[in-house]
Formats: sequence, C-alpha cells, structure tokens
Amino acid sequence: MPKLRIGALLDDKPVKVTTELPAAVHRDLVAYADAVARESGQSIDPAKLIAPMLARFMATDRGFARTRRTNHSPRAGEGDG
Repeated sequence: MPKLRIGALLDDKPVKVTTELPAAVHRDLVAYADAVARESGQSIDPAKLIAPMLARFMATDRGFARTRRTNHSPRAGEGDG
C-alpha cells in the first residue's frame, strides 16, 4: 500500500470549528480514516484528520508560502538578537 501523507496525529490543544462538508467529501474522509487505521493499526475519528490535512495542504501550497513570507516579513529592528 502506498504511504499516506497523513501520519500519526499529534495531541495538541484544539480550537473548536464547526463546518459542513459535502457528502462526497465526508465519504472520502471516512475512507481515508479507514486507510489510516489499516496502516497505523489505530482507530481514527475521521474528523481528527481534517486539521492535519489542512495543515499539510497549507504547508505545501507555494503560493500561500510566498504570501505568508511577504505578509510576515520582519519589521526594522525585529528579530535582531
């Protein structure tokens, strides 16, 4: 089986967000959770995959990274040691 992009889930303090998913996306999310469970041997709540999937998506989006670097560039005097 190919290696999945989402691995073990970190235990981090969550922020509650409520959203609606299209039924097809939810079915795929459940299928992905099943695949993770088969690969890792641990049962996964499909909702717990949403955050790492979004994080992975944002981390690999080059346009977002460029925008983030531009918008978060240090101001004069900041970051000097």
